[in-house]
Amino acid sequence: MTTMIHARRGTRHRTARAVTVAIAAGALVMSLAGASLASPTRGGVTLNGAGSTFDNPLFTSAFYTYHQSHPSVTINYAAVGSGSGIAQFQAGTVNFGASDVPMTKDQIAAAKGPTLQIPVALGGVAIIYKLNGIGRGVRLTRSTLANIFLGKVTYWDANAIKSQNPSLHLPHTKITVVHRSDGSGTTYITTDALSHFSSTWSTQVGANTTVNWPTGVGATGSAGVAALVAQTQGAIGYVELAYAKANHITYARIQNAKGNFISPGPSSVASAASDFPNVSATNFSIVNAPGDRSYPICGYSWMLVYKNQGSLDTGKALAQVANWLTHTGQTLGAPLGYVPLPASIQALALKTIKKMRGPNGQVLLP
Repeated sequence: MTTMIHARRGTRHRTARAVTVAIAAGALVMSLAGASLASPTRGGVTLNGAGSTFDNPLFTSAFYTYHQSHPSVTINYAAVGSGSGIAQFQAGTVNFGASDVPMTKDQIAAAKGPTLQIPVALGGVAIIYKLNGIGRGVRLTRSTLANIFLGKVTYWDANAIKSQNPSLHLPHTKITVVHRSDGSGTTYITTDALSHFSSTWSTQVGANTTVNWPTGVGATGSAGVAALVAQTQGAIGYVELAYAKANHITYARIQNAKGNFISPGPSSVASAASDFPNVSATNFSIVNAPGDRSYPICGYSWMLVYKNQGSLDTGKALAQVANWLTHTGQTLGAPLGYVPLPASIQALALKTIKKMRGPNGQVLLP
């Protein structure tokens, strides 16, 4: 099953009318044109990347837009999931990886050299569901959400759900949990939040890019989860908000740390980010934010690059693309459901990019 996401043209998205993201239930590979530089090679520069499906809608729009004024660099990005992206980056088969959870010390040690991790995207993970006759806005407490994924709440008209939604006529429909079957940063963000919501989840399942799910069925990629939820009555799953919005899938309001029921969106995700101003690649979690209006299942995504680049031309192109993406390119994420990186995180990104060096120690981004 393939769903097409079209980024519409508007005053804030002038060049997006020709952008189409083909979201398939399996791996997604697309070839995009990106940034240029004054390269002596006639064929230009090609950058290959792989990883996060969380980032894919943003990457597609941003790289296409960048191509309009910088046509000489081609970017091939395979949205295969954070786990596969890290593996390909470690193997040196791509110029950059993308992951919604930064690489660990052990993962970096297994890479081809010193690794830099650049924050590139900020978004919320939507808890999507398919329930005929019930629109957006089912309220789920923290404990109820955890118990659904633990397999302890199994029907939509269970008292734990009905008590928070007295105005809804919830059907006696069995809940089918849909989760990622591949290594996923979106899974990490979700299970990190569930670990904060439930001590049982924390001790029995925990937070990771892959976990032993107590119940449910698996699907590959965010697109696969979205597709399976959309076609399964009673299903519930988790995807980056862009997938829910693009595919018109309903999503729940989740109880936050202050007890308020919050939908994912620009203001609630920005509020969560503001609660955690000192994010880094070793201190990256922003789930369970304490703010009154903060959405509790949010996260950053990270571009993985090697500090020491083997090619001066390729290194310069990669540094320029990363710098544009983390600054000007952020404006393209809003129509898709992303939130622009806060100023402090943009500063972190720039500081990190400036550490990149060419084969002879050349500075790649002055």
